[in-house]
Amino acid sequence: MRRILTAKVLNTAGVLNRFTGMLSRRQTNIESISVGPTEVEHISRITIVIDVNTLNEVEIVVKQLNRMVDVLRVRDITDLPHLEREVVLIRIHAPAKLRSEIFTIIQPFRASVIDVAEKTITIQSTGTTQKIEALIRSVHPYGIKKLARTGVTGFTREKEGK
Repeated sequence: MRRILTAKVLNTAGVLNRFTGMLSRRQTNIESISVGPTEVEHISRITIVIDVNTLNEVEIVVKQLNRMVDVLRVRDITDLPHLEREVVLIRIHAPAKLRSEIFTIIQPFRASVIDVAEKTITIQSTGTTQKIEALIRSVHPYGIKKLARTGVTGFTREKEGK
């Protein structure tokens, strides 16, 4: 079962290693991890997508992470109203005669071409994991030369009136 956890941590040396080490010791599969600074200096946000078998397992993981030094707060946001996005870069085989066809295919995904070479183009897109996977499936027949994904980042939606 796919679960999205967000954590606010002190931006100190080794915090990410300890954070992921605890998940590794519990043999929890990490599907993606994204880390970056927040609006508060010296605090980073970790967004991590994990695969667990039960809700009880994710509750235990959240409790153990919340007990760690340098971890300010960990939440499972999967079932809460939240925003999540992922970025993908895809280099595909694109001879000149196929480029207009490829541009038509990527347009509904709001993907953009960021690099053009003699035999390839590189596109980028931002969206949910489902959107990114659909885009990859759509361009796969042309031949994917390179693919890079950031992993999910996100947080909960603002409550009405706040």
